[in-house]
Amino acid sequence: MDTLLFIIMFILGLVGSFFSGLLGIGGAIINYPLLLYVPSLMGLEPFSAHEVSSISMFQVFFASLAGVIAYIRRTRNGKKSDVLIHKGLVAYMGSSILVGSLIGGFISSHLNGEVINLIYGILAIIAIVLMLIPGKGTEGSGGQLVFNTYVAAGAALAVGIVSGIVGAGGAFILIPIMLTVLKIPTRTTIASSLAIVFISAIGGVLGKILGGDIPLEPIIYTVIGSLLGASLGSKVSSMINVRLLRYGLMVLIAITAVKVWSSIL
Repeated sequence: MDTLLFIIMFILGLVGSFFSGLLGIGGAIINYPLLLYVPSLMGLEPFSAHEVSSISMFQVFFASLAGVIAYIRRTRNGKKSDVLIHKGLVAYMGSSILVGSLIGGFISSHLNGEVINLIYGILAIIAIVLMLIPGKGTEGSGGQLVFNTYVAAGAALAVGIVSGIVGAGGAFILIPIMLTVLKIPTRTTIASSLAIVFISAIGGVLGKILGGDIPLEPIIYTVIGSLLGASLGSKVSSMINVRLLRYGLMVLIAITAVKVWSSIL
């Protein structure tokens, strides 16, 4: 076993999955640029965009799964909270994003690395713009949740395709859509998006396996870190003010967008 490779990939998986549980994202918005730049800075052979996409997709799968399990356990333990996974929302958006991510994961193998990075950069900018639009969701989650099912399904399908290409679960663009367009309460958005992202990751992982380019050893090390970080992130999430969660997500997206676009340009 390459010790340096294990340490670096473990830490990257831990960091990405912590933010997955904290902010309701799959972690790829953090891990994609880190996987592109950190290994080479630490003296390892750099990963190609295709390899980064595959590692990110597997990390998202296990990080989102661990985050969902953590939320469910907290609910079953009788800890009443406004952090709720809405089954209807997950059903509509999850089924659509699954189809999209299957398509995107397979298409990814036929695109060159520059195109994959470009798509990631465009998604990050769209997410930032959506997060800056006022009137994003509400603080609580009480009452009947009403949303446009056609818009929800259509948006999830589109997000699934492009996120499957870059190896993301799509939450970093899905969350702004849920908050701004569908007007879903913030904490319900965070919890439900993790479940939707997990479904998306199923399709993305299958698409990556069909398309090839699977660096198995780095994936295993990253997943080990992911399983530890997601649960910790979800616990911290319940103790932080919801406004800070929104602003934190926006800042993280902005930082990674600048880094990726600087490398593209």
